[in-house]
Parts: sequence; structure tokens; C-alpha cells
Amino acid sequence: MDQMDLGAASLAHHYCVVRAETEARAAPLSAEDQGLQSMPDASPVKWHRAHTTWFFETFVLLAACPDYQAFDPAFGYLFNSYYEAVGPRHSRAARGLLSRPGTERITAYRAYVDAAMLKFLPQAAADTRALVVLGLQHEQQHQELIWTDILHGFAQNPMLPVAVPGGLAPNALPGQTQYRRCAGGLVTIGHDMAGGFAFDNETPRHQVYLAPFEIADCPVRNRDFTDFIDDGGYANPALWMADGFAEVQAKGWRAPIYWEDDGMEMSLAGFVMRDPAAPVRHMSWYEADAFARWAGARLPTEAEFEFACADPDVGELYGLANAVWQWTASAYLPYPGFAPAAGAVGEYNGKFMINQMVLRGGSCATPDGHARRTYRNFFPPATRWQFAGLRLARNI
Repeated sequence: MDQMDLGAASLAHHYCVVRAETEARAAPLSAEDQGLQSMPDASPVKWHRAHTTWFFETFVLLAACPDYQAFDPAFGYLFNSYYEAVGPRHSRAARGLLSRPGTERITAYRAYVDAAMLKFLPQAAADTRALVVLGLQHEQQHQELIWTDILHGFAQNPMLPVAVPGGLAPNALPGQTQYRRCAGGLVTIGHDMAGGFAFDNETPRHQVYLAPFEIADCPVRNRDFTDFIDDGGYANPALWMADGFAEVQAKGWRAPIYWEDDGMEMSLAGFVMRDPAAPVRHMSWYEADAFARWAGARLPTEAEFEFACADPDVGELYGLANAVWQWTASAYLPYPGFAPAAGAVGEYNGKFMINQMVLRGGSCATPDGHARRTYRNFFPPATRWQFAGLRLARNI
């Protein structure tokens, strides 16, 4: 959604499209599926559906529509995620204990808020319409989480259920990996806000000096990571950060999270044969970093990644979208001059800029049109259940 295209009619259409995509992703799942929480970092699908609705009810309707009546006052406590300014909330790790409200009640909640939003949008002020755009981008993030979280849950089930009938997987990557030379120099990164939406963490636009480097034209493939495993990569402490090797030993990591020894892997399409030419995915930053060191390379910084994507002299880079999120060497920190917005929405990104690493690109689970060259995804370095892989870089 173009940030400058905030007319009521176009915004209402986009609102309906995004909200429908959430329901489409949840549709194949039973009520029991939608209540599943397989670990504290994941959330039940019905919670995602309710929380994204709570966002619009709390920050738009209750704030800007005097005649609006909350669907259920208890939902403010149940479906707040981390907004301290809004008030107390149910524990994240205990979301799977919420057998009530049921999925039918959540469906009714979504319909109630949608009706109120579509009635309100024609009279909404410009700043409120901009907040709606933020809410839709927020919902698209939760659409991806619907698939990552249910995949982790289904992977614990001996029946190995299918989450996405018909399957969903990144395409095999073409040919052999080639390295593209990047001249570097004093470059400008970040979103310029001149057209199109961006989260606040993508700003302000600023200059960075990059030494000349090379970047791989493709993400690392499954077959490449298999070679790392076969060479004893998980048993070689010289390849790992100390915290990473401690995770390997404590949790028994021997391969990406959903791999099996027989060449099969758990996927959204169920238990499938692993494609050697497809990008490796579902790995932590620690694993990506260790593989890069084993390969005689390194992870690119996020500035290198962004610059390479925009530099016409680099040539085509494959797997930048609809493949895997790609770990970078960059810690998730504020850009120079960054300041969070005032009020509760200022909690959206800024307060998480510690103990996390940046990913760039976009995955097969990312909604169409959601990611962009300046997008900064971020997770703690031990995170494995996301659609995350890597792309290599080298010094010149």
C-alpha cells in the first residue's frame, strides 16, 4: 500500500484484501489447530487473528471513533501483545491455555471490527488513515507468523499434518553460485519515505562507508549445507561463536530444525523430500555464521545487502524475495538519528533494538508486496523456526 495513497476508497479496498488473506491462511486449520501453541515464542493462530483485530479496535476505533463500543472489554487484556502503555496483558507463554474465546467468537470479533472500520474509514483523518496502513502492515507480519508458528506445532505431531494444502516451498535456485563484485564506497541506505510505506526502523536514510566486497548471487542451497554437516560442521567448535556452540551442545543441534536423516523434511505441505537445489531454511544465526566460516566466507552486513540489491553494476541477485529471509552480520540497532514515535505505537520497533540480529530479503511465507529492499526483519540469534537462511559474502 503506497503511503501516499491514503484515499478512503483505496484504503478500504486494501483493508479488505489484507484481512481476507489472514482468514485464507487460517481456513484450512481446525479449531483445535488454531488453539495450538507449541512453544513460548509461537502463538496460536486464533490469537494472531484476534490480536491483529485488537490493533484496529484499540488504536483506531476506540481512539478516533467516539460512537464505537468495544466488542468485548476482556479482549483488551487477552490480545494485547507487548504494549505497556495500553495496559496489562495475558502472558505470552500461556496463550495456548486460552481455550476460550473459541475460534467462532474470534471470527465474530473480526467481522464486528471490520464492519466498524469500513464504516469509519470514509471520515477518518489523514493521520488515522496512516495508522490504518501501519495496522495492515502489522497484520501482514502476523500472516507470516501464522504459517511459521503452525509449522512448528505440526512438526511436533506424529501425524505430520499439512498446513497449506497444495504445498508452499521456495523454488530451486538456478545453476551454480557466482560471486558479484561490489565497489562499495560511501553509500546511502534506509528508506527515503518519498513514496511507499516503511516501518520506522528503516529510517532515517543515512550514509555508510563500505569497503569493496563480493556477494553471492544466490542464497546457500540445501546441498551446500549437507556438505557442512557431512564435514562435521556441528562438531567443530572452531567454526562457532561460543554462545552458538553452547546451543549446539545443550540442544543437540545436528541439522536445520525440520531436517531428517533420510533426506526428508517437515514443511507446510507436510513431510516431503528435501530439494537439494532449494535454499536452506529454518536455521539460526549461529548456524548461518558457522556455515559461512566453514565456507571461507562471511555473512554480509545489512548495509552491504541493501546496497548490492540496488547497485546496477552488481547484476542480478536471485532469491531476494519469496525464498528465505537471510541472516546478516548486523546486530539490530537504531539507525543514526532514529527516534521512536510518541505514544504506544512507538513501542512497535524501538524497544527491541537489543540482543537481536537483522535478516534481509523475504520468504515464501511473506505476503506478496510486504517486503522491500530496506526492510529490516530481526530475531534473536538462536531463532530456528522462521523461514531463515543465508547468503555469503567475501572481502576483496
